Amino acid sequence: MKTDFTCGFIGLGLIGGSIARAFRQYYPSCHIMAYDTDRHALELAERDGVINRPLFGLNESLRACDYLFLCAPVDENNHLLMEVKKYLSPSCLLTDVGSVKTTIHRQVREAGLSSCFIGGHPMAGSERTGYINSKALLLQNAYYILTPEAEVSAETVTEFRELIASLKAIPLVLSCREHDHVTAAISHLPHVIAASLVNLIERSDSEEGTMKMIAAGGFKDITRIASSSPVMWQQICLTNGENISGLLEDYIDSLKQIKKEIDSAEPESLYRFFETARDYRDSFIDASSGPIKKSFSLRIEIADEPGALAAIATILALHQISIKNIGISHNREQEDGVLKVEFYQEESIEKACEILRAKGYTVY
Repeated sequence: MKTDFTCGFIGLGLIGGSIARAFRQYYPSCHIMAYDTDRHALELAERDGVINRPLFGLNESLRACDYLFLCAPVDENNHLLMEVKKYLSPSCLLTDVGSVKTTIHRQVREAGLSSCFIGGHPMAGSERTGYINSKALLLQNAYYILTPEAEVSAETVTEFRELIASLKAIPLVLSCREHDHVTAAISHLPHVIAASLVNLIERSDSEEGTMKMIAAGGFKDITRIASSSPVMWQQICLTNGENISGLLEDYIDSLKQIKKEIDSAEPESLYRFFETARDYRDSFIDASSGPIKKSFSLRIEIADEPGALAAIATILALHQISIKNIGISHNREQEDGVLKVEFYQEESIEKACEILRAKGYTVY
């Protein structure tokens, strides 16, 4: 794999900036150019040494790109395709970072760009936005879904997959339709449900706000994602509505079924309902069984290198802080930190934060 390639970015916010930083970290000899409507972001990126050349419009400079990343909001990326097409070289690979793929793939086909497009969705993010919050570590150990057009050669897909893996992300190749169905189930629908639960409590609460007052435990944990950007989730529902609506209908049917079992006081059915959910959930995360409890945890930025995780565990052990659970987060949309550490007691969080920050770690 060559290391002196040229990479272009249209949009240099949190995700675009983080990918650019990762390229600069792992491929210091590569040439990076970027366009963003926020000129301050471009100035910062050039000052940081992340980009070599700021662009103040889409122009002939883009013909030099071996890779071109569309990192603007989803609806803007779709509209940019015809303009971008004017400046693509025959050898340039075009990609994006949107969380919904079917729409842009349709636009790519209409624009006649199927032979050079591989959709992308790095499943990492933060509630903090903008280039100023970007970091190369954002991609490490995060799933990065790739959705290649059928006309793209297997060799090109393999090469791009290896490039993404070299940034320490975990590439996963899916079709655009499979991607949108999967993300609707594991990301989009849960956001709708979390927001619905929060709105239900807001409508049902007493004037004294008793529900809100005691919602700081498990309820707050399972509805944390309701704090995400309303604009972003509005756009996701508008662009992936068919998948979300279909799954929502299935979910409503399942709620009706469990309501029927609760109304009928069917002990065996109720037990199987919760047992099945518990067993399946425990099969894909290292979670304790039983009712949802408040999670005493923090997240830490660590480099993906030998001994990094062991160093954290050793530091905490030397200060007599017991760890309940520790692990790398692969899907970090709307979350900060690569490493999640869970404790048995709330008091351990403050003590661990103080110790780790003193050691130079970034802790959330």
